[in-house]
Amino acid sequence: MASSDETGAVPLPAPAPATTSTSTSATEAQIVEGGEDTGAEEFSAYPSDLEAGTDTSDSNTDRDDDSALGASVVNSTVSIRSSIYEYMEENGRTYHAYNSGKYMLPNDEREQDRLDLQHHSFRIMLNGKLFLAPLKSPGRVLDLATGTGIWAIEFAQEHTESIVIGTDLSPIQPLYVPPNCKFEVDDAENDWNFSEPFDFIHARAIVTCFKDNRAMVQKIFDNLKPGGYFEFQDPCFPMLSDDKTLDGTALHEWNNLMVESMSRIGRNLKDSQNWGQYMKDVGFIDVTETRVYVPVNPWAKGKKNKLLGAISYQNLSEGIASLSTAAFTRILGWDQPRLEVFLAKVREDLGSKDIHAYGVVYFVHGRKPEETKS
Repeated sequence: MASSDETGAVPLPAPAPATTSTSTSATEAQIVEGGEDTGAEEFSAYPSDLEAGTDTSDSNTDRDDDSALGASVVNSTVSIRSSIYEYMEENGRTYHAYNSGKYMLPNDEREQDRLDLQHHSFRIMLNGKLFLAPLKSPGRVLDLATGTGIWAIEFAQEHTESIVIGTDLSPIQPLYVPPNCKFEVDDAENDWNFSEPFDFIHARAIVTCFKDNRAMVQKIFDNLKPGGYFEFQDPCFPMLSDDKTLDGTALHEWNNLMVESMSRIGRNLKDSQNWGQYMKDVGFIDVTETRVYVPVNPWAKGKKNKLLGAISYQNLSEGIASLSTAAFTRILGWDQPRLEVFLAKVREDLGSKDIHAYGVVYFVHGRKPEETKS
């Protein structure tokens, strides 16, 4: 992928102007009760701190939405053409046309709305922040698997001194963006052909994207300036419960089937927990890991837990269809009626405050040394 001064990506139409340590340190984190900004590193320490509250409302909620995950970056020189907008249609959803079939989640308006909702949940996890890395005036910024581009746009608005490039397999980003932000269609698993390295590379919700995550970390390292930062933000499968209320449920089965189906095509949904080690392996220093425990609905005590849980439920109840449709029908061989019956049971479990399930979201950042061995 590339900006107008680079080769390799498919650029989108030009936007109109808009009115330190060598070892990994880990911070166990979770949203705490209360509304003040305490900083992610000051969150409570363990998943067991997620304590169920007294349920004074309905156990279930109505909507559908999940946590989906992003897409990609970089490749050969191709002029933009209408074919990348001619999306594949399957089981009532649309999917990317560029390198079609590579990414399992849809790109339709329903999914775009879910991705934007998911973005807000990440900002809540970070007390309104977009990232945790200690950046100092980053000049060039790359957002991998940018999705709707909402993170890149908001970063560009907050850092007007930066040039922000977002890349994805789907051209679903808005045309009207800040003048220091642009989007390109490309595949991150192909060769990267940037004319200049970056000061900051960001990747979020990419758990279903890549076959070789360690190789991706190496690419990221190679495309950073000395002293530049990489930050990874991603959930990890499967969901957990400390009191075994998840065991034997349809939601538990769905988690296992997602892990199984994606493993058949080389995607390890449990690998988010290993990115910190991959970063150390390729040469990053000052690698810092923070974990946030997110309830799947508002079952946990505390204002922030309840807010995150409510958004998580809305995101997941839609997202399970986004995550499952291609995975279950293409890979596991299910037909659509069977899948719909199963997902109805999963949504029922998602809305039950008697099931104390939560997901672990990893936030990992590290710095490329000022001087690296050649």
